[in-house]
Amino acid sequence: MVLRTLGRLIWIPIAFLFAAAAAMFVLVTLGLETVTHAVHNLDEADTISAAYDVIWQGTIIASGATLIPALLVVIVGEVARIRSWLYYLIGGGIALAVIPLLARIDASTMTYSLPALWHVFATAGFAGGFVYWLLAGRNA
Repeated sequence: MVLRTLGRLIWIPIAFLFAAAAAMFVLVTLGLETVTHAVHNLDEADTISAAYDVIWQGTIIASGATLIPALLVVIVGEVARIRSWLYYLIGGGIALAVIPLLARIDASTMTYSLPALWHVFATAGFAGGFVYWLLAGRNA
């Protein structure tokens, strides 16, 4: 019993890191495509300023605020012993879709890609939540 608990305490952070890596992979691949599409729809004069805005918003979003919602989903799921794949899938999607709101993105500068930004984050959260469920959530 003690060894199982100790193994669980070691495996949960490892599974969370794998899930975070999967979410980051989806976020980068989908995000790059979405940003490229949004920048190409702008006029030639606005391209440099839009690229600067996208880079600035990316640094804000990549701050420490990205881990807090996902950690809350994992902690609640582990403490409550939730084994449902649906909880981790939806919880991961909501946890990452909330990040643009937590980062306080100025909607006036990114009105052309804000809904797409939420979709990309939610999709990455769905992927991360599913990977976490596959590795650790099934045995909560």
